[in-house]
Amino acid sequence: MTFQEFLTDFYSILNHEILGEGYPYFTLKFIVIAILFIFFGQFIVWSITNILARFFKRRKIDSGRSYAFIQVTKYIVYTGIILQALSIVGVKFTVIWGGAAALLVGIGLGLQQTFNDLISGLILLIEGTVEVGNVVEINGVVGTVMDIGIRTSKIKSRDGISLLIPNSILVGDSSTNWSHTSQMTRFQISVGVAYNSDVQLVTKLLLESVKGHAKILTSPEPRVQFKDFGNSSLDFNLNFHSNELLGIEFVKSDIRYKIMELFRENDIEIPFPQQDIWLRNYNQ
Repeated sequence: MTFQEFLTDFYSILNHEILGEGYPYFTLKFIVIAILFIFFGQFIVWSITNILARFFKRRKIDSGRSYAFIQVTKYIVYTGIILQALSIVGVKFTVIWGGAAALLVGIGLGLQQTFNDLISGLILLIEGTVEVGNVVEINGVVGTVMDIGIRTSKIKSRDGISLLIPNSILVGDSSTNWSHTSQMTRFQISVGVAYNSDVQLVTKLLLESVKGHAKILTSPEPRVQFKDFGNSSLDFNLNFHSNELLGIEFVKSDIRYKIMELFRENDIEIPFPQQDIWLRNYNQ
């Protein structure tokens, strides 16, 4: 076979209509072009991402905001690349939109939650109510936001476990963003003491329990609240501020150890729940 014959056969293969007569664009040649276009599009996305990242870094823009803008940009560019690749191979979008409309009517209810997560993901990326690096609490689980996707977000819990959370939960009322406005957060420890306790001494000891702790802020200063007269105890709240969000439970543990030590040294009793039962003899 001569080189000219090889080129002729190769050209014939590239122009072979895969779907038969009437589909001139759906040939191996245009499929290869579409694949090359997708690879080129990935290079374009990579270039845009790097340019934007350097721009935001120079302008010292918040990392969460810059991440959100870059993600939205990537989704838009990828959508355009895919649509253009389909157009190259001859896909008729009028047919696709008509079929898609009919399909959405049939399965809309089944995909309602998925669409909710997708829209919530766009809201998170655009508004920035939850950003990468934020510490959030979801249904009692506290963790750091590691990644915000278009449908789900990755949360790393205190235990180092990666959790995939639907974006609709992050947008809903069941989530708390501890670091949305400030890293400084107020925490609270509740404790009850016996009714015969000196309340002024209890207040002094509670404030002393947090004094000098490296993770507890001195401004705003810790405060003690005489909360209520409980069923079997006088109830107090110890309020303090800290920048330690993920490890706050260990900080609370340190304080509780100190409270127990100070209470025992000063004969302050922490009562256990008690209940008086009266028995009436109806035979008398």
